[in-house]
Amino acid sequence: MKQLILVFLGGGFGSVLRFIIGKWLNNSNTGIPYGTFAANIIGSLLIGIILGMAAKNETLSQSQTLLLATGFCGGFTTFSTFAYENHVFLKSGDFMSFAIYTVASFVIGFLAVFLGLFLVK
Repeated sequence: MKQLILVFLGGGFGSVLRFIIGKWLNNSNTGIPYGTFAANIIGSLLIGIILGMAAKNETLSQSQTLLLATGFCGGFTTFSTFAYENHVFLKSGDFMSFAIYTVASFVIGFLAVFLGLFLVK
């Protein structure tokens, strides 16, 4: 039960922060989802740091890892919003934005995880 509460609390904080970043950064004039992109990249960096710390000399406890990685990062990052925003690009015929957003999200997201793990070493 404790594990469920930790994931629930972390996920709630992550979701609220993602909402705030989306409201602040997403551009309704151009439709470019900078907020979602930023949340996914920052979340990728954070999960790299968090899991790196958890693996390195067991710096974080299992409870802290659940709260931060599974809960917070899980609630903060979002694949469903990413998929919907790409649907909007495709539906509007904006194939260039679709391609750039998709490739940049995957490549920079992976690099952010690796950077997070590297920073902890």
